[in-house]
Order: sequence, then C-alpha cells, then structure tokens
Amino acid sequence: MSSNLREKPLLRSKTVKPTMELEAHRVTTWEGYVDWRNKPALRIRHGGMLAASFVLVVEVLENLAYLSNASNLVLYLGKYMHMSPSKSANNVTNFMGTAFLLALLGGFASDAFFTTYHVYLISAVIEFLGLIVLTIQAHKPSLKPPKCDKLNPCQEVSGGKAAMLFAGLYLVALGVGGIKGSLPAHGGEQFDENTPTGRKQRSTFFNYFVFCLSCGALIAVTFVVWIEDNKGWEWGFAIATIAIFVSIPVFLAGSATYRNKVPSGSPITTILKVLVAASLNSCSGRKSSSAVVSPSNPHSRQKESEEEAAKASTETEKPTDTLKFLNNAVTNEPILSSLECNIQQVEDVKVVLKVLPIFACTFMLNCCLAQLSTFSVEQAATMDTKVGSLKVPPASLPIFPVIFIMILAPIYDHIIIPYARKATKSEMGITHLQRIGIGLVLSIGAMAVAALVEVKRKRVATDSGLLDDPTKPLPISFFWIALQYLFLGSADLFTLAGLMEFFFSEAPIRMRSLSTSLSWASIAIGYYLSSVIVSIVNTATGNSNHRAWLSGTNINHYHLERFYWLMCVLSGLNFLHYLFWAIKYKYRGTGSNH
Repeated sequence: MSSNLREKPLLRSKTVKPTMELEAHRVTTWEGYVDWRNKPALRIRHGGMLAASFVLVVEVLENLAYLSNASNLVLYLGKYMHMSPSKSANNVTNFMGTAFLLALLGGFASDAFFTTYHVYLISAVIEFLGLIVLTIQAHKPSLKPPKCDKLNPCQEVSGGKAAMLFAGLYLVALGVGGIKGSLPAHGGEQFDENTPTGRKQRSTFFNYFVFCLSCGALIAVTFVVWIEDNKGWEWGFAIATIAIFVSIPVFLAGSATYRNKVPSGSPITTILKVLVAASLNSCSGRKSSSAVVSPSNPHSRQKESEEEAAKASTETEKPTDTLKFLNNAVTNEPILSSLECNIQQVEDVKVVLKVLPIFACTFMLNCCLAQLSTFSVEQAATMDTKVGSLKVPPASLPIFPVIFIMILAPIYDHIIIPYARKATKSEMGITHLQRIGIGLVLSIGAMAVAALVEVKRKRVATDSGLLDDPTKPLPISFFWIALQYLFLGSADLFTLAGLMEFFFSEAPIRMRSLSTSLSWASIAIGYYLSSVIVSIVNTATGNSNHRAWLSGTNINHYHLERFYWLMCVLSGLNFLHYLFWAIKYKYRGTGSNH
C-alpha cells in the first residue's frame, strides 16, 4: 500500500497537469492558436488591433497590385496583344472571375492544411512571380505581337507569346485568390470574440478592411492607370510588382504580434461526410441517436480553440431541430466507421447550409456592380470627361465609388454605429443581415438611377444630332454617371463588409477562412451572371424585326435604359427573396434574427 502511495504522485506528474497549472496555462495562452514559430500564442503578446493593423496596410498594397492591372487590362489586350474587343472583354472577365473563385481554394487551404499566415505568404510570392512575367513581356517588344499599321495587318498574340501572357495572368489570379481567401480571415482571427470589446474591434476591422481596399483601388485607378496610358504598360506592371513585393516584408513585420489558428483538417471532408452519412443512414432505416454525446478525446480537445471549448461545455446532448435530416448522420451504428459523425460536426454543417441562401442572394448585387466596369465605362466614354483642363480617362471612373467608400467607412464606424447601438440598445447596433439588406436596397436604387441617366444621355445625343456619331463627345458631363457609381459604392461598402463579418462570425471556427472567402466567390459569380443575363437579353430581344437591346458598335443605339430597368426589377425580386431567408435566419449562439 505504501508503495502505491509513492507511485501515485509520480504517475500524476507525468500524465496530467495539476489543476492550477492547467488553469494558468489557459489564462495566459490562446487555446487553438499559435505564433509564427508554431508555439502557443500568448494573450499578453498576440492578437488585437495592433496585429490587425499590419493586415490593413497589406490590403492597401495588395489591392493596388491587383486593380492597377484589372481595371485597365482590356486596353492592354486590345492595343498591344491585338485581341478583338469582345475577346479582350471575355479574357478580362475570365481573369477576374477566376481570381475571385480561387479565393475558395485559399480559404480551404487556410482551414485544412496551413495557417492564414502561411497561405498569404505563399500566395503573395505566386502573384509576385506572375507580375514579373507580365512586366518582362510588356517591356520586351520581341515577346509581343509586331506592331500593326496600314501595311502590316494586326496579328493576335499566339503561340509562346500567348502562353507567356496567360501564364503570367493566371499566376496572378492564383496569387490573388489565395490572398483574398486568407487575408480577411487572418485579420478577423486577431480578436477575442468572447468579449464585447473584441467583437466591436472585429467589426471595426472589417469596416476598415473595405476602406483600405478602396485606398489601394484609388491609387490604382488614378495614378497607375495614368502611368499605363502615358508612360507604358511595363511601368504599370512594375508598380504592381513592387507593391506586392513590399507587402511581404510589411506583413512579416507583424509576425511577432499575430495569433494564427491551427488548421483542423478539411472542412469539405466534414461537410461531405455528414451529408453522405445522413443520406445512407436514412436510406438504410437507421435512426439518429437521441442522446449521443460528442467525443471528448483529450488529444482532440487540445486542438480546439478556447471559443469552441467554451461552447462545447454548454451544448445539449441532442442535435438541434433545424435541418432534421442531417441528424441521421449521428447514430450508434454507422454503416462505415469512416462515416461516424458526432453532434458537433452535424451542427457545424447545419450552420454552413443555413448561410448559403444568404450567400446566393448577393449574386444579383455583384451582377449590378459588374456594370461599372462594362456599360458604365462605355457610356462615360461618349460624354464630356473634362474637369477644367484635365481629361479624365474612362478607366478612372471607379474613383467615384472608391472616394465615397473612403468617406463613408469612417463615418459609419464612428458615428452611425455608436448612434445605432444607443438607439437599439444592442451590442451590434446594425446586424450583419441588416447591413447586407441595406446594400441590396441601394443596388435597386442604383439601377433605377442608371436607367434615368441613360434616358437623359440619349436625349442629349438626339437633340445634339450626335446619336449616330459616338466618336464625338456629347455635351453632357460624365458626372451624371457618377450618381450610379455612388449608389453602388455605398451598396458595396454595406454588403461586402457585412457579408465578410457575417460569414466569419457565423461559420464554425474550423471553416472560417473558407466561409469568409464566399464573399469573393459571390463577386465572381456576379461577373459570370452579368454575361449570362446580357446573352439572354440579346437572344430574347433580337429577331428579324427588332434590333437586340445590347448589340452593335454604337452604344447610342443600345436600349441600355431598358436593360437597367430590367436589372432594377430583378434586384427588387432578389431583395424580396433575401427578406424571406433573412427573417427566418437565427444567429448562431443567440437563436435570434435581430
């Protein structure tokens, strides 16, 4: 007996920490987070607004590098690569859509394999390499198609030169996708969501993330576009290359302050496993267990974040009643051991499925935003773009929503939100879903304004006798077009910031990077949807007796006002669809839709 008593203290010291030591470890470290050296992140040193500030500066440089090319790329492909206008536009759309869709890959990698810290660095290097390729090609005449004139007809880029062009473009797209999928989530991870202060700081971060995104866009569509048009494209690509290169040491400078979420495995694997298990168990007649407790393996529990551990301690032993079909995935007798699911996994998948309808309702808004880089620019090109003695290039028109966002973002964060918190007596003031809804309403107004402005523009073209001559500027200022830019800029601020924070805060912690990247995927789908709607409109309206609304070489002959009214109606129907899902939605952890 005395021997056993002597062994117990020794056994205890080797296998488990004393309670006081474990509690001290929990208080001083961020559970589930590590620093850049893969050591436990400390509360006193890691995370907070200081760490997020490095992310905000990086976003300025990153978006500058991306938009300085994307906003004016159609001109480069047409003028220097000798592509037709339609082919140039399609290639730009494909490039931008691919970059935003690849954000899903960046988010997936951040959740499953690497930290957001490492995904950003890898992606920035990939984008840097792509920009080097494009810079070299733009600088070397031998790597571009020969110049064309009356004696030498234009030859579209082909062969190895085309391969070099598209290799550079899609390396950039891959890098941009990885950055978009990791950087917002990395910034959001720096805040403690268990405290009101942490949640308020996180909301401020996402507001200023959109602000900094706009700062980069402002430089891109003014200074860099002017450089490309007047000094040469090699200088434009070089500026983008320098910007993304500088972003890497800036990001690394904050390494000592970051807390990085430990990857917890593939979120897609979890989603598929729950869906397959629920389907097979339902077909085989196996019923879900009514009292199955999630496994509490000490090794797996150590990997959970503090937030998940706190939440797990208050969970019931039964799955929730929403999406009951998925409850069939939890059973005491799984068909295959690899398909064994616990309650936490089922509830995580339920959250993901519940946010998808909200995600789908933002496609139409981004479809409206796509018009800013297509028809709106072509409209402005027919108008008087002079401001005093300065002639503004049409590609710089996005400066209007950019400046408006930069003005509105601080006002929203420092004036509107504090007032809303007092008025509603709630911590959030304006909920995520309310912010998204405001953005959708503004997009409806934007399309209505766009239709009215187009009616005025065509009336001026008719009255001045320039309806059939689009080469001469109309006696109407392009500032009229700025109205729809301001509406859509406001819509973008409310919806993009609200959507990123909504996905980040509602998604299970194991799936946050992937969920946040849905914000960018929505933009990509909006671009593709715009092309589909234009094709459908032209097919439906073009016949032997009538000209299609959006066809021909003279935009003055287009029925853009009808197209904009159609977009206004579709946006209105989309908003009603959004209201249906927003009213039904219950926020995670509160059970409330307010």
